[in-house]
Amino acid sequence: MIKADIINRVAEECDVARVKAAVAVNSIISTMKEALGSGKRIELRGFGVFQVRDRKKGVGRNPKTGVEVPITPGKTVRFKPGKELKDL
Repeated sequence: MIKADIINRVAEECDVARVKAAVAVNSIISTMKEALGSGKRIELRGFGVFQVRDRKKGVGRNPKTGVEVPITPGKTVRFKPGKELKDL
């Protein structure tokens, strides 16, 4: 499923124009990006939790060549599914 599929589904379910559904979906996505960008946690009951976590530095390996590649420390977004989503 891609963003266009979500927009179409919202338009059908809410019986609104596709343009209004696109505005709503884009607004939700941009709000989530801003929240995650500032390090906040997003909890959607019944769906799951998006959380920004620190990533440790380390050494990775290129699977094709076997050459070691350094992994720099930074931030990453983690998703933990909620109970209802796990039960599906």
